[in-house]
Amino acid sequence: MRVIAGKAKGRLLKSVPGATTRPITDRTKEALFNIIGADIEGASFLDCFAGTGSVGIEALSRGASFVRFYDLNRKAIQTIYENLRLTGLEESAQVIHADVLRELEKPADRAFEYIYIAPPQYHRIWSKTMELIDHHIEWLSSDGWCVVQIHPMEYENLAEGQLIQQLTEFDRRRYGSTLLVFYRLR
Repeated sequence: MRVIAGKAKGRLLKSVPGATTRPITDRTKEALFNIIGADIEGASFLDCFAGTGSVGIEALSRGASFVRFYDLNRKAIQTIYENLRLTGLEESAQVIHADVLRELEKPADRAFEYIYIAPPQYHRIWSKTMELIDHHIEWLSSDGWCVVQIHPMEYENLAEGQLIQQLTEFDRRRYGSTLLVFYRLR
């Protein structure tokens, strides 16, 4: 696992010890940031269920102005701090050891242009996270995107089930056993 582009291009990142995380592949990460493109420059980015911090670190490397990392796993938090130090990108980062679902129930302290959601698989946590953001929409800037990383078997149309009303899906891309689903305000 490495940083693909930007200030920290080529830097290798450490993995979280054990089997508690499922890091994004370089191929999927590169595709994600090709879709986001130059809009990442100067953007604020929320990396939910951050694991290694790979996605948020890629955002910082490519010019995001601020990234907040949330994870509940202590080993993940330690790994994020270490990866930020290895890449020299800690200055524009905030790492929070917390349950992201509880944090998203609170009033937002800022709006993010990008909210990245890559929770543990097969527990419907991604749909619960999307519901919380939809109910507390102030977490997302008016032109912002939520991007969900799940296994294709986990996918469900959240609008059809009326789990979300303020957000709408506008794109979906599959990369092997990873599905990226993109949402924005209606």
